[in-house]
Amino acid sequence: KASTGSPPLDEDQIILGPIHEAGDDEPRSEQVQAFLSAVIQSEHLNLLVGAGLTSALAHAAGAKTGSAGMTGMITTSDRALNEALEDAAKESASRALRGDGNIEDRLRVALATLPGLRLIGDSRADELDEAIGTALRALAGQIAESEHGILHGATTENARSLLSGFLRSFAARVPTRDRLHVFTTNYDRVLEWGAERSGLRVVDRFVGTLRPVFRSSRLEIDYHYSPPGSVREPHHLDGVIRLTKLHGSLDWVSDAIDIVRVPTPFGSAPRDPGDVLIYPVASKDRETSEYPYSDLFRDLSAALCRPNSALLTYGYGFGDDHINRVIRDMLTIPSAHLVIIAYGDPTGRITRFHAEHSHTGQVSLLYGPKYADLQALVERWLPWPASEPLARAQIEILRATTAASPSASAGTA
Repeated sequence: KASTGSPPLDEDQIILGPIHEAGDDEPRSEQVQAFLSAVIQSEHLNLLVGAGLTSALAHAAGAKTGSAGMTGMITTSDRALNEALEDAAKESASRALRGDGNIEDRLRVALATLPGLRLIGDSRADELDEAIGTALRALAGQIAESEHGILHGATTENARSLLSGFLRSFAARVPTRDRLHVFTTNYDRVLEWGAERSGLRVVDRFVGTLRPVFRSSRLEIDYHYSPPGSVREPHHLDGVIRLTKLHGSLDWVSDAIDIVRVPTPFGSAPRDPGDVLIYPVASKDRETSEYPYSDLFRDLSAALCRPNSALLTYGYGFGDDHINRVIRDMLTIPSAHLVIIAYGDPTGRITRFHAEHSHTGQVSLLYGPKYADLQALVERWLPWPASEPLARAQIEILRATTAASPSASAGTA
């Protein structure tokens, strides 16, 4: 484990922001549900999902995660170039506390090296370009393999049910509130698959049906319906979420002019993986200033950095500094709150981030398998906000019935 300068988190630890501190007695499940329900009903709710969700779903489906191939190499015939690329990738990953790095670190270093080789007319540029294409195709294949495993695992229905419960717990907000905005660093389509199977409607920056095109305009498009008898007063439709994939997606392709989403069945590899727009882990602001990632990160900062906002993270290891910077800015707003749900912390970055901000009372933590195991989280800890209006109506009816009953009047007399 990388050194963070902070004591490691205890396994199965829970800290509920300003109302509960480390060392206190463990809160009951109904207390945790009430707290999370209050967070979920914040004025602005955001959910940040990392690779941990895909791993949890693969485990629930009885399938492999496909993450073993994420350590692949970028190899040319020039041994010196290979060693230089590998050393640079390891150094970059080490600075970011990501251990020895993975294929994303190697791709980022190779992509930064390629323009320099072309600039000086180095003959190794074409070979490196080919090696990058091979690595991207391999990465796309690994992502598709993970999707296929979740879709065709021995217990796929269990994974689908857990994903549906996970998403609906956050999406089932009062329709008049700001929509749930889901952000993910993953390239796979498990969120889209889960939303489709759960009946949730997804709003993103793509417009169109046959070949949806990425648009830079933010028009706050939403779903409404007209109830009977009030045609001119449309109501917000419930079950609608906004989705932003910060690092690209397996079905995004860049043509000569636009970014388009090509129809690709869940669990299938794209027809031409070399053109897929999957974005290696960024560590510099310059890398997130290019289209379309500048638009995606503007959406992230606009959604998080405003009063009365809440962010819940699941399966995110805080390994992306450009995302962490936005979260730090969010926490400068006193009414903002962050809830970290993490199964483990192999790099120590969650420990360090929590230690930096725990004194503010704006950070809550559910850490360890007891809380972050997907099945335990969905079945025990997450609330079901959609039932709250019915529960409140039931309480009011019971109160009214009790007050009007003859026994209640006799008891009063």
